[in-house]
Amino acid sequence: MVALSGGKSAASAVGDRHSRFIWLLLAFAGPTLSGCMPATTHMASADPADPAAKVAPIGYRSTIAPYTSLRPATPAPWRGRNEAVTPQPKQER
Repeated sequence: MVALSGGKSAASAVGDRHSRFIWLLLAFAGPTLSGCMPATTHMASADPADPAAKVAPIGYRSTIAPYTSLRPATPAPWRGRNEAVTPQPKQER
């Protein structure tokens, strides 16, 4: 009985290695072989070389459009600004 169970585990270990090899082969074969395939795309629109083909209008948006210069800025009185943000002293009871 012990020899029989040892034989089953040895056979299943060989089968596991074989199935792992198959899965590994399939995992790498797909992406590898897909690089050799020609890129086929369906062109539903007009020929890109046709100068009379209609295209979407080009729009321009400035990346700095909302920018407004803040220089030269007159300095504010720093003492008043500093005292406005300092914590008030706690009153003792």
